Amino acid sequence: MIAAARLTISIVSHGQRDMVSLLLADIARVCHGDIEIIVTLNIPEPDPVPEGVGPHPIRYIRNALPKGFGANHNAAVRAASGEFYCVLNPDVRLIDDPFPALVAHLREPWAPAALPLGVIAPRVVDAAGREQDSLRRFPTLGSLLRKALTRQLRADFAAGEGGLAHPDWVAGMFMLFRTDLYQQMGGFDERYFLYYEDVDLCLRLRRAGYAVLYSSEVSIIHDSQRASWKKPRYALIHASSMLRYLRRRHLGF
Repeated sequence: MIAAARLTISIVSHGQRDMVSLLLADIARVCHGDIEIIVTLNIPEPDPVPEGVGPHPIRYIRNALPKGFGANHNAAVRAASGEFYCVLNPDVRLIDDPFPALVAHLREPWAPAALPLGVIAPRVVDAAGREQDSLRRFPTLGSLLRKALTRQLRADFAAGEGGLAHPDWVAGMFMLFRTDLYQQMGGFDERYFLYYEDVDLCLRLRRAGYAVLYSSEVSIIHDSQRASWKKPRYALIHASSMLRYLRRRHLGF
């Protein structure tokens, strides 16, 4: 149980009703405690699960026009009542309840650095159990060029004692925050339509004196789509977001 806490889970569906239904079934099956779920339907589609069905209340936000990743989660947090706020991708599946262990860490400073925690994320694996590269160093122009040329993905960090790591940033398929801190930081920068919002927010958290933490105590399954590798439109969005991030990191805007 998440003692004396209320958690809001934010999921955005882009016509992914079947995928979201599976994730909602996972949450109903393995997650306990005082939880609310906000599902944003970014394009018109039937509700994945009717409101009032299941152990946790579900509310829907129905967009008149599609919004970007950050704008959708920022809108959802304005409707959230939880002390903690989880950004969760629809292509995630839950094995066990990840929240008690992660919330327990969020309540305390990250001891080795005596820093308050800004965000925490679990271990991420694919359907075959292979670890994904969900914790990384901040990208540089050199590292991005190497990645573009080789298309090789690897984790930049490994968990240390207690299954914890202190990476520069964690990937946005699962990010858990204190709701008030997420709001204080302004949430995701909505100028990123897609990609790099997670990197950017972790950069701002780190610069504000907060730690980014990864815990391998719990794992989630993520079916990575890698759309930017397959579709030219997403590749262009990815490149635009990358340039915006590099400007912020090196020029401050």
